[in-house]
Amino acid sequence: MFLTGLSMAEGDTLISVDYEIFGKVQGVFFRKYTQAESKKLGLVGWVQNTDQGTVQGQLQGPMSKVRHMQEWLKTRGSPKSHIDTANFNNEKVILKLDYSDFQIVK
Repeated sequence: MFLTGLSMAEGDTLISVDYEIFGKVQGVFFRKYTQAESKKLGLVGWVQNTDQGTVQGQLQGPMSKVRHMQEWLKTRGSPKSHIDTANFNNEKVILKLDYSDFQIVK
């Protein structure tokens, strides 16, 4: 759900959201590109491959930046990836970030 007309204050609210990406997302540098894009936006969190062939992780940061990253995960990904579905859940407002940077979990 995207809200339009967010005030600057609301756009800066810190949120945390979990994600899982389905499609051709392993063996195509998806995690590396996700890490680079997240760092570019100033987000923190993590990304990892799953045994089911998906990529999952968590994003934390200002709401406006997290929304941008969610759109990137849904539509862009790495150049050789093919995204079928992007699931986001457990979204919540947080008071402080749980991580200091964005990590690729092995």
